[in-house]
This record gives sequence, C-alpha cells and structure tokens, in this order.
Amino acid sequence: MNVGTREEWLAARRELLAAEKEHTRRGDELARQRRELPWVPVEKEYVFDTEEGRKTLAELFAGRPQLLVYHFMFGPEYEAGCPSCSAIADGFNGFVPHLAHRADVTMLCVSRAPLPKLLTYRERMGWTFPWASSAETDFNYDFATSRTEDALREGGEYNFAAYGSLAPALENPHVRASAERSGTTPEEYIKEAPGMSAFALADGVVYHTYSAYARGLDALWGAYQWLDRAPFGRNEERDASWRRRVQYKSLV
Repeated sequence: MNVGTREEWLAARRELLAAEKEHTRRGDELARQRRELPWVPVEKEYVFDTEEGRKTLAELFAGRPQLLVYHFMFGPEYEAGCPSCSAIADGFNGFVPHLAHRADVTMLCVSRAPLPKLLTYRERMGWTFPWASSAETDFNYDFATSRTEDALREGGEYNFAAYGSLAPALENPHVRASAERSGTTPEEYIKEAPGMSAFALADGVVYHTYSAYARGLDALWGAYQWLDRAPFGRNEERDASWRRRVQYKSLV
C-alpha cells in the first residue's frame, strides 16, 4: 500500500496515463499484425454436431465471412465444463449479437463432449450462445486444445511451443480442484486446454487466420480486465481457482 496526497496521486496517474496510451497504441499495432498473418486453407473436412444437425466447418459460419471459436474445456469424460472456461464464457451471451450484426462475425464454442451434455450444461448456466461438439473429429487436436494419452506422457505442443510430460501437473492443487469441479479426474481434465481460433470464409474456402492460448486469452476475459484495475489486482494469492458463478454463496 502506497499512501500519498491527492497531488502525488495526480502526478503519478498522469505518468501512468502516458504508459497506458502507449500500451493502447501498441495494442492497435498488434491487432494490425494479427490481421496480416497469412491465411492458411483448412484442407481437412470437419463435421460437428450442432442444435441444427450435423454441420461442416464452413457451415458453422452461418452465412457470415468470419468465424471465432472458443475452444471450451469440456472433454467427453467431464460431467461439467471447466470452471475457468465457464467464467470467461459468462460474457459471451452479450458479445454474440454485437459481433454478428455489427461486424458480420459468428462466434461459438466448440468442445469434445457430446452435444447433449454441452446443451444440458449450457441450460444450467443460463447461456444461449451457439455450442458445437467436435466429438467425432480431430478439430480440437489439430488446433492444439486436446491431448492424447501419449501427449500426457511424452509431451506435445501448446501455445506454439513444445512441452514435456504433464505428469507433474497432475499434482498441482489448482488442476486437482478444477478437475474435481468438472466431475472428472486430473488425467482427463488436462487432456483439454483453452484456446481460441479465428477463421475466414472466402470463395467457398475456409482459412485459419489466428489462434491464441494460455495468457493470450487474458484480453478476452472481461473479469481480468476489471481485476487489473482493482486495488489488489487479480488477488490470486487469495485464491487462483475459479468457480461457476452459480456456486458462489451470493450472486450479489
């Protein structure tokens, strides 16, 4: 805690404002660089289970030229969605109509759990955004958000970098707590990972344009943006685990 006068605060705040403006300008430049990444044609055929029946990746665009996918951690053996993914998804309902009507973007979640399990959980959480199951495809594996048994033992790639055995993660208390809250084992829990991917549809061809993982998702998480402006920040020393909003003692 740094106690000072109003004049000291104002001087420090103006200095910080200059840094914040530079951060904003740098963010604009990063956004431009994202848009200029090469578009990679998606050559594999993926078919998803949706509320409207089976759909290809191109059909998930719902007639729009852009598709944003949140890879929601909900494996086939989960009984409920990942608590952290559930926390970020609490903001999706409000975004989806704006993205569709203002920017011609379809946004949805994709998970490996069977569609009935996803829709039951969505109803429990009071969400309405579209959710598709990739249970019968390699989609999540190909976009680095699902892991095989071999990858758990021998390693793989996530966030564009190689990793080794994930055995140590099985003893992490936050992993164990999240697995328990998802109704599954730590081994099954870490077979899934969070991420987002962006796609474009042009002349009937689907292109992969961008993906982000791990801390790359922080900026998409509305709660983090508020906490980063709170006096004690993210306060992860108190509790780094997330719960579903319906499980807090009070919804405020």
